[in-house]
Amino acid sequence: MSEESDRSAVAPFKRRSFLASAALATGTSAAVAGPAQAAAVAGSAPPASRPLAAPGAGAVARLLAVPEANRGAEWIRSALQVAVGLELATIPPYLCGWWSVKDHGSEVARMIRRIVGDEMYHLGIVCNLLVAVGGRPQIKAAAPVYPGPLPGGVRAGVTVYLSGLTKPFVRDVMMAIEAPEESLVRSARPSPTVGEFYDDLLKAFRALRPELTVRGQLSEYVGGDDLRPAETLDDVERDIEIIREQGEGTATSPSESFQDDYPAHYYAFGEIYHGRELRETDDGWKYVGPPVPFPDVRPMAPVPAGGWPNPPLHVGRLLYRFDTIYSTVLDTLDAAWAGGGPRTLGAAVHTMRGLEGPAVELMEMTIPYAPRSTYGPQFRALRRQRR
Repeated sequence: MSEESDRSAVAPFKRRSFLASAALATGTSAAVAGPAQAAAVAGSAPPASRPLAAPGAGAVARLLAVPEANRGAEWIRSALQVAVGLELATIPPYLCGWWSVKDHGSEVARMIRRIVGDEMYHLGIVCNLLVAVGGRPQIKAAAPVYPGPLPGGVRAGVTVYLSGLTKPFVRDVMMAIEAPEESLVRSARPSPTVGEFYDDLLKAFRALRPELTVRGQLSEYVGGDDLRPAETLDDVERDIEIIREQGEGTATSPSESFQDDYPAHYYAFGEIYHGRELRETDDGWKYVGPPVPFPDVRPMAPVPAGGWPNPPLHVGRLLYRFDTIYSTVLDTLDAAWAGGGPRTLGAAVHTMRGLEGPAVELMEMTIPYAPRSTYGPQFRALRRQRR
């Protein structure tokens, strides 16, 4: 058996998240009907259909500018809320890339699927940590608007947009989000990296040693992953290290990020971009391993600023249907960490199963003014409808 086959044959997705099976499973979308939908697709959307405003930028730089001696419990809570936004921001673009791949059994689809699961697991971790220090995650409020920067001003200059899988999308969004402090090619860093942000967060926990409460934290076991409450500082260190290692990897060597035979996200995306697995050679780490064929994909075009302009009626209905399901998921996740507990989390998981259907349907609808491209989901967090 080849080295490539060996890696694919390993029990897949050991680090799947507490929500991964729902987000990655094919499900039947719940129908969304009624006056609000009709008004939205007609172009006169009620308050319920207006997207929430994007969260403020620059939060990470402001947090890191606070002297370490002054970083108390409120600083930690503020940093963790930024982390909620950061982890959430990665999921929609990665899902769009995954949904666009026609063969979900392909190597690339499996890699992206695993990474989406990791990101959802990371979201669960930071929500638990925020509850542990007396905070309450604001998940829907943290939902970003696409295209736009990463929440908090991390990776200034990177514009995160939604698109089907292309090599430029892999390079400019996926790899740019996950880039470590020292990648295979050194470059100037004009703003904090995600890794640096988490490093400072862990330092604050170590210095303050806050009392942690398990009340309100959630536990869930899905596949090979185990989201569990953070009860001690050791648990906090473990959780933050998981985010660092699974995401961008270490700042020293890619070899330290290959756990369970899976590279960290940055290097996995690099394999997709370069079309080869990463291998250590006499001249250092290079993408010279077995081929990673780029898959056949649905040609979802990048979602423009402000969303799709003047979509046909049937496309507008699907866009609203998707955004309504997505918004319900966010509301239900907020409720789960606000005391709703496992049953409410289960409701969010159930609702998430409805996202893929309308997303793929959109990706198969040709754009009239771009006949070689298709639509795709916008991931707009809608305001709750007023009664």
